[in-house]
Parts: sequence; structure tokens; C-alpha cells
Amino acid sequence: MPIITLTTDFGTKDHSVAAVKGAIYSELDQVNIVDVSHDISPFNYTEAAYIIKNAYHNFPKNSIHIIGIDSELTPENKHLAIYLDGHYFICANNGILSLIASEIKPDKIVEINIHNSIETNFTVLDVFVNVAAHISRGGALEVIGRNIDEIYQLKNIQPIVNQNKDQIIGHVIYIDNFGNVVSNINKRDFQYLRKGRDFTIKARSTKFSKIFDSYSEAINFDIPKENREMEGKKLALFNASKYLELAIYKSNPMSVGSASTLFGLKYMDTITVNFL
Repeated sequence: MPIITLTTDFGTKDHSVAAVKGAIYSELDQVNIVDVSHDISPFNYTEAAYIIKNAYHNFPKNSIHIIGIDSELTPENKHLAIYLDGHYFICANNGILSLIASEIKPDKIVEINIHNSIETNFTVLDVFVNVAAHISRGGALEVIGRNIDEIYQLKNIQPIVNQNKDQIIGHVIYIDNFGNVVSNINKRDFQYLRKGRDFTIKARSTKFSKIFDSYSEAINFDIPKENREMEGKKLALFNASKYLELAIYKSNPMSVGSASTLFGLKYMDTITVNFL
């Protein structure tokens, strides 16, 4: 039974998500539809790329991933179907998949060209669902598009390393449900450049000089519970996705605040690592 995932910025208030699911069920008698997220910030390519990268590889091979972010067809925003790392992706050529494709070369990329045969003003519902159903039935990508060699690259995904190799300038690419702040600085590059040196991480006026392996490692459990500094303790760590994250232990954005609010950080703000 095919698996089709949905990642969009549609939200859940409107009819859009239900309409897309209904169209898929109408095309395929048996299918599993999985919602990755419908709460992507509107037109936020980097946020979508981060979420998709960390979700898709947990699905079985040959799963089909529909990405409905800024998907309206324009001369500068063509539609793609890509086979990459054993998975199919259907999306606009706006750079969302460049975070994945920068590390894993796509096996096949086609620019979808079936639009003339489909009357639509909702491309995810009509074009993307049509392509997903075609793939689910075993159809070849070349039937619904022409082969191309490259996809559009998001330039702001990669951090900047200075000429002396003693500084990394990164940016906030995602703020999670707990208000924790995720940067585009990955563990592999950090360790390669560090070479055993001490370091300082700076985000606005907040500084860190240690990176923990987990959230709870920041707490000294040898101290009696009533004397511990727990809620509100700041920490830096490499998260499960191996990206540098700034967090508040057991934060709650609705009450005690979060890393985003307490550190004054928002999307694309600068996070700097200096090696000493």
C-alpha cells in the first residue's frame, strides 16, 4: 500500500488539507496518507526544508512526499518530481529540497509538464495529487515531465566560515514547538573546524561556552531536587538532527518563556561561534 505524506503551510482552519486528502482517496483505492506538518510558516522554505529533511528518511523506501509550500506555477516557480535517497518528492522548484540534495545527489529530477491537460488554480490538489497517483501506480517520472539536471539552491542554508577558520556565522532556521532555536550550524562542520579549541557561542547578548549531549545533561541530578536550577536553565546542544540548538530546559512558551523569547531570537537571526 503506497504511503503519501503531506507537508504544507495551509494550516488546519481552511478546507485545503481535507480537499487534498479527498482527491488522493478519489484517485487511489488503497493508500496511507500521513500529515508531516501543515503549520509551516507561510512561504518559509528553510523551515519546510528542515522539517522534511528530518522526517522523510523515517518512512519506508518509495514513499511519496507532497510539499505544498509556495506551489503556484509561475515562469520562475516550476514544478518538480524528484527521486532522491529512495523517496519521491513532488514540489515547486523553490529551493526547499536543496537542504537534502546538497548532501545526497538526486537519482532523477523531472520538471512536471502535464499542466496543459489539467485545469486548475490549486496545483497541490490537482497537479501534485495527479503526479503522486501516477507514481503510486508504478508510472515512470518521464511520463509526467522532462529530465533536468539541477534544482534551485537556497543560499542561506549554509553557514559562513571566515578565512582564518576560527569563526562560524550561522542563522536561525527553525523555532520548534517549545521555542527552542535551531541554527544551520551542524555538528560535523563544528567538530571539523574546532580542532579541540575552546569556543564561545553568541546569540545577541547571550553566550554559551559548553555544548551538552542532551537537555537533561544540563541538570546536576546529584544536587537535591529542591536546590537544583532546572526550569529556565539555558543550554546549547546538538539536537537529534545534529544541528546546533539553543534551548531552555523544560521551557514553556506560554508561561515561563522559551529560548526564542528569552534570548530575543527569531527566524534568520545570527548565531556566531568563535573558536579561541
